[in-house]
Amino acid sequence: MTSVRMIIFTYDRTFEGLLTALFDAYARKSFPHALLHEAEPLPLFYDEVHRVITDLGKAERVWKALCRKLPGRNATLLTYCWLSETPEAPMLLLRYMKKVVDSPVPIHTDFADPTILSVTQLGRKVSGERYRILQFMRFQKLADGTYFGIMEPLYDVIPLTIGHFRDRFADQPWIIYDAKRKYGYSYNGTHVDEITFTHASQGALRTGKVDENLLDKNEKLYQALWKNYFDSICIRERLNPVKHKKDMPVRYWKFLTEKNEG
Repeated sequence: MTSVRMIIFTYDRTFEGLLTALFDAYARKSFPHALLHEAEPLPLFYDEVHRVITDLGKAERVWKALCRKLPGRNATLLTYCWLSETPEAPMLLLRYMKKVVDSPVPIHTDFADPTILSVTQLGRKVSGERYRILQFMRFQKLADGTYFGIMEPLYDVIPLTIGHFRDRFADQPWIIYDAKRKYGYSYNGTHVDEITFTHASQGALRTGKVDENLLDKNEKLYQALWKNYFDSICIRERLNPVKHKKDMPVRYWKFLTEKNEG
């Protein structure tokens, strides 16, 4: 009877590192039972540890191979799952990608397979969060003409929204910030740059409201008009608090002009 060897892969917790891990697994002809960050403690019992060195060339080869075997939407699903940041996502994706590579036929709709089903369900959750950010993002106009929007997404979906906002507001400078992960993107009318703020626990980065001294002179008026409009179209007799909170989760409220007091 042959005993199963416990193999651990460690990597830098990047998507490129994950793709490199799959490349290494095939090159070594051995697949890991666990995929850990380089800084994570190793389990008490294991037989071998392989350190994955992220290689962009290897990662690109793996990604191209996956794209050849997956429809575009399902290749995108892999990115969505990665951005979920859930602890189980890296190993789940590694198993999914191995199944895709090994199968001689398309398997992305084989929902009887728990791995395929789990990746699909997780990707849909991330996609839903992206859509909610597109729905609920509210911009405040700053004194310098920049439009500032801030949210705390459940998943790391801000990168998935940038293309939409760049196309939708192509002629306006804007900043979109993730208060939970403390980074965002700035658009100057030409190109988008990733940014971070030094004092991420103060002001708008904590409360969602920009200090009045930093706002455009007409912004308070616009916010008041939006609140009045929101109140005027609300039919109090038809209020359904349970459905309202389902459609517009409470965790977004502090960033919504119509829900902010004062």
